[in-house]
Amino acid sequence: MSRFADIVLPLAQPAYTFAIGEGVEVCVGDAVAVQFGKNAVYTGVVWRLHDVPPARGEAKPILKVLYDKPLLSELQMRFWEWIADYYICSVGEVMRVALPSVIKAKARCEAEFEPYIPKREQTVNLVAEAFVGDARAKMERRAPKRYEALCEIEEAGGVLPRYAVPLDFTALKALQRAGFIEMGERDYKLDCEWSRTLLPKLSQAQNVALEALQKGLAEKRVALLHGVTSSGKTEIYTHLIGERLSRGEDVLFLVPEISLTTQLVERMRGLFGNSVTVYHSKLTPQQRTRLYTDMLSSESGNFVVGARSALFLPYKKLGLVVVDEEHDSSYKQSEPNPRYNGRDAAIMLAALHDAKCVLGSATPSLESYANHLSGKYAYALLTERYGGVEMPDITISDTVRNVKRNERKLHFNKELIDGIAERLENNEQVILFQNRRGYSPYMECPTCGWSVRCPHCNVTLSAHQQRRRMVCHYWGYNEPIRRFCPNCKTTELKAMGFGTERVEEAVSALFPEARVLRLDGDTATSGAAYNRIIGAFARHEADILVGTQIVSKGLDFADVTLIGILNGDNLLASPDFRAEERAWQLIMQVAGRAGRRDKRGEVIIQTAEPQHSVYSMVGDYERVAAKLLAERKQFHYPPFSRIVKITMRSGDKERLVESSLRLGEQLRERFGRRVLGPVAPLIDRVRGEYRVELMLKVEVEASFSRARSILREEIARLREDKNFRNIVIICDVDIL
Repeated sequence: MSRFADIVLPLAQPAYTFAIGEGVEVCVGDAVAVQFGKNAVYTGVVWRLHDVPPARGEAKPILKVLYDKPLLSELQMRFWEWIADYYICSVGEVMRVALPSVIKAKARCEAEFEPYIPKREQTVNLVAEAFVGDARAKMERRAPKRYEALCEIEEAGGVLPRYAVPLDFTALKALQRAGFIEMGERDYKLDCEWSRTLLPKLSQAQNVALEALQKGLAEKRVALLHGVTSSGKTEIYTHLIGERLSRGEDVLFLVPEISLTTQLVERMRGLFGNSVTVYHSKLTPQQRTRLYTDMLSSESGNFVVGARSALFLPYKKLGLVVVDEEHDSSYKQSEPNPRYNGRDAAIMLAALHDAKCVLGSATPSLESYANHLSGKYAYALLTERYGGVEMPDITISDTVRNVKRNERKLHFNKELIDGIAERLENNEQVILFQNRRGYSPYMECPTCGWSVRCPHCNVTLSAHQQRRRMVCHYWGYNEPIRRFCPNCKTTELKAMGFGTERVEEAVSALFPEARVLRLDGDTATSGAAYNRIIGAFARHEADILVGTQIVSKGLDFADVTLIGILNGDNLLASPDFRAEERAWQLIMQVAGRAGRRDKRGEVIIQTAEPQHSVYSMVGDYERVAAKLLAERKQFHYPPFSRIVKITMRSGDKERLVESSLRLGEQLRERFGRRVLGPVAPLIDRVRGEYRVELMLKVEVEASFSRARSILREEIARLREDKNFRNIVIICDVDIL
């Protein structure tokens, strides 16, 4: 009987059926080499074994099984299937982001195909029967260093990696010739041993929160730890982590930003030693592949700290998942498919492993908070900062009034100028937050209103003074800064608005004696650059740190007593139902950097709308949540509905409009008033492609699974028209 395998390839395609040749042993989850197309060879994953030939054509044979053990476990395959189903994409697209690039090799033809070959670790093996009696005693007297090295190998069980033996090549060769050691090799293995250390002592409030979490997790799978900034949530996590590692279980600690891992990893390694492994997309493909294959060989006891991509590692016995700063939008992947939310995927991963999941935040997302209110999540609250440090004072500074009184200089109101001057005099530090990088968002002619725009996108170019370039933040197109208007010929262009570069320039002009650093996407271009900047600021080599929202996350500086938020209003300017929630969260996260030791901090928020409800409720999470949840319920927004944004893209504007109207009609036939659009988004052309959007809102009481199934059907129905087959259609589930 013929045998066949459905194989998933790293493409936006369904699984394809291939033939299994005589004598070929294949298991579900195996990585195999297959020919796809005329000559191309891909790495695929065996998804299903069966005896049903393809409906059309002859099945091509599997060329080769690549590794001696499956690449995926059954639980990983179920996790991939859930991601593909929930986020409306193919399993192949999940494979594209889930596996390191080196492990899914591809080539133009079979002759060029080179699968990943795991490197083996060189070892030094003790010949125990030679290291005894007189020979042992003689070496102790005559060659004490070599004797100590052999004793180390003996204590380690007779085998040590070559790099761990404190002898040079010449000494090792001499011992080998004398018959004391043999050189060997073995598969690399993760060293997941951890020494029991004294975990940080918890305050009374922290102990109460820890007990509430432990009690809640005994009854529920997910718990929300709601603790104000600097309340010591990480210390509570460490006690939960230590408990799981002592059982030999795996632990996953997710953080939203790669840059946050440095300080966190140092703290965790100080407590848990070499059991801590770091995994994120900024590692080299070889590093990620090595870590993945090491975990395949490791039984359990791995402690992984990483960004959302760490969800796809091969955990054997996952016991705990911690999602720190669970509200952060960085957990949502925007490009490419699958557009998954790392927080929600973490909850599902924990469920598949029968593990526990802890979500932590000072400003929980409304979805998570609503799940606590409904009783779905366990809950623990920390309302006081560690060590009894007081929360910072909040000052709302009216920009309009400052302008009328002629008290505003450059981009600073009088209250902020006075506050900075006072801190500099007291040898304290200041953080200034402006959520735009670059010099200015755009350059405009004051006479005719002409502005410099991207030739490929419907967006203005941002000025970057240091680079002397105008840059499109949507695509990366750039050109030299223009000084004069091409329409008016002689009119000099004016910088409109301000970014962090301009703030840095302005604060240096106002306070020439101050030492200023800038932390944004232009200066923190690598982990090393990021660490260099925050390290210098931590050592008080600068007085003022200017930055974007990078400064709101995970930073702890003892001498920062003032935070200046230069333009609170631009946080509220987004045409998005989450704008107020995000603005409030960001303000509170930035504010949390102030006064984290024995000095009370102050936060000064500059705004032209001081009466806005967001500012009046700064620091009062319950009031903000109650207000926003009531509004969301009234207008049927999450968490009282599920939203899918459908984006359609094409270089042909007329065909795009026609196809979007057609799809809108089809969806309204099935969903009625739940469908909104099609409409052109605020930025309706990016990289030369026009864009149109539709929105599907499904109430929580309805079957969201059925809704996604119908949506797939209608998109497939649209594609039956050959005029619309080249229209790119992207579904973004649970938009953020």
